Amino acid sequence: MRQILFRLIGILEVAGGFYGMVLLLPSLLAFGPLRTAAIGLIAFALYAFVLVAGVLLLENSERGIHLSSIAQLLQLPLLGTPIFSYGLHCGGYINLYTTIHLHPELAWHFGSQGLRLAFGGPSVSYFGVNLLALLSWMVLKLR
Repeated sequence: MRQILFRLIGILEVAGGFYGMVLLLPSLLAFGPLRTAAIGLIAFALYAFVLVAGVLLLENSERGIHLSSIAQLLQLPLLGTPIFSYGLHCGGYINLYTTIHLHPELAWHFGSQGLRLAFGGPSVSYFGVNLLALLSWMVLKLR
């Protein structure tokens, strides 16, 4: 059962990392403002890291388990404030979040990727957690 779950996590990481890199590549090749390029390079590096972690996890290496744990922790928080926003998902997400007005919401999607990284964010602040990343991180801790 452990191997099946590890393979599923690895497949989601490889698919999400690859999908993110492919979608981001055209915007990296286009000339634009330095700020946009810097955020694009950070996003590309994050997707590449998740892709490599997934490949190593599929190869059943101990290093893959460690890197995949880090990749899942990077996907765990959801933060949106007027000053800073962050949220990453590769392969899928099940997000549980609430606004400052304590209105909890649950959103999910599979076969996707996304990164919200910005200085400046939504007018209504939200905080949350990616439940799929939390569950995957806990599975990776099984020995």
